[in-house]
Amino acid sequence: MATIVGGFATSHTPTIGFAVDTNKQNDPIWAPIFKGYEPVQKWLKEQAPDVIFYIFNDHMTSFFMDHYSQFALGVGDTFPVADEGGGARNLPALKGYPELAEHIAKCLVADEFDLSYFQNKGLDHGCFSPMSLLFPEHKQGWPTKIIPFQVGVLMAPSPNASRCYKLGKALRRAIQSFPGNIKVAIAGTGGLSHQVHGERCGFNNTPWDMEFMQRLGDDPQSLTKYTIAQLAELGGMEGAEIVMWLMMRGALSEKVENVHQTYYLPSMTPICSLIFEERSNEKPAESDADYMARVNHELAGIEKLEGSYPFTISLSVKAFRLNNFLHELINPEHRKAFLSDPETAFTKASLTDEEKELVRSRNWRGMIHYGVIFFMLEKLGAVVGTTNLHIYSAMKGLSLEDFQKTRNAQVLYSVAGKDEGKTNWDKPAK
Repeated sequence: MATIVGGFATSHTPTIGFAVDTNKQNDPIWAPIFKGYEPVQKWLKEQAPDVIFYIFNDHMTSFFMDHYSQFALGVGDTFPVADEGGGARNLPALKGYPELAEHIAKCLVADEFDLSYFQNKGLDHGCFSPMSLLFPEHKQGWPTKIIPFQVGVLMAPSPNASRCYKLGKALRRAIQSFPGNIKVAIAGTGGLSHQVHGERCGFNNTPWDMEFMQRLGDDPQSLTKYTIAQLAELGGMEGAEIVMWLMMRGALSEKVENVHQTYYLPSMTPICSLIFEERSNEKPAESDADYMARVNHELAGIEKLEGSYPFTISLSVKAFRLNNFLHELINPEHRKAFLSDPETAFTKASLTDEEKELVRSRNWRGMIHYGVIFFMLEKLGAVVGTTNLHIYSAMKGLSLEDFQKTRNAQVLYSVAGKDEGKTNWDKPAK
């Protein structure tokens, strides 16, 4: 079973990444940043977690207001550095842990936490700024995997302190029930007191920061009673993101010991870190067998439905490249490139030989078996000028005529829009 080795919290201000990238270790103004993180570096090296469950918020880089989630779980196998406007930092991509991520997703949904899932998105300074200091050897590759968990704290209404703490408790049960023999560290990031917008810009409250860190270890439940407005009053509007520290704390045992804490306020945001080690071992009220039965309840027996293939997180990771290629057909330029020179389009998208052949041969059933979700087949059909009914009949292994006999009305349709020639099959009945 998986073991939680402890938790740590860290600011994620871009100041940290800037100091790393510009080699400020020996500059008197910047040196306290590096000094303060040495105990965390040492702790991580000693604990050697196989994976860090990394709680952060994106800063409207990869998660924009066109689709903004409360809780977004990173399920992919690779997470690159996002470009925030001046070019991406020169850091290697982080490796994900899709198997654990899918397990956590199933468990949290069973505990009624509704999640969104993401992959193939860059992570911004909310993740990479502290990571580049926590692991000085990162240029040779990261020594641990990561499961990024993005919390939507920038647009109201946002998750409150109580909700985040409860999610942390559910996360603890989920991780501990994972069958793999791995070590997991929980990271909570953001904060502490700061505000970066409006006339209150530059607000800090060091006494509140110190009180918060003390209560986080000794009495986290008391912190869940604060509203977002109260947290903003005490710690600044952006400082209210400390709810992510509460999520980390919820994933730890009832009793913890603060074995490291540092705090440095050079400019806009305190640069701080702390480490909690567990000092109790509470047993869950629900047995492992009952818990897993509840987690798997909704899809129990689904395998008995012949010819049915639930689209799961694991399938979405396995077949992401092909699904993404087909999804991009909503882009007119990609459509044009695919239709004019499919082989070049395949190569540009790095499709495997198997994936190329599935598309070339219009192997509709084969693509479903491979892990393509049906709605990507629908898009491909529209682009190449075939109908949904042709796809349905191919999946059934029937001719169109024989499949149509099973329908109440013999009609043809597709999702094709205005592109010329894509609905040429729509002819008046003779």
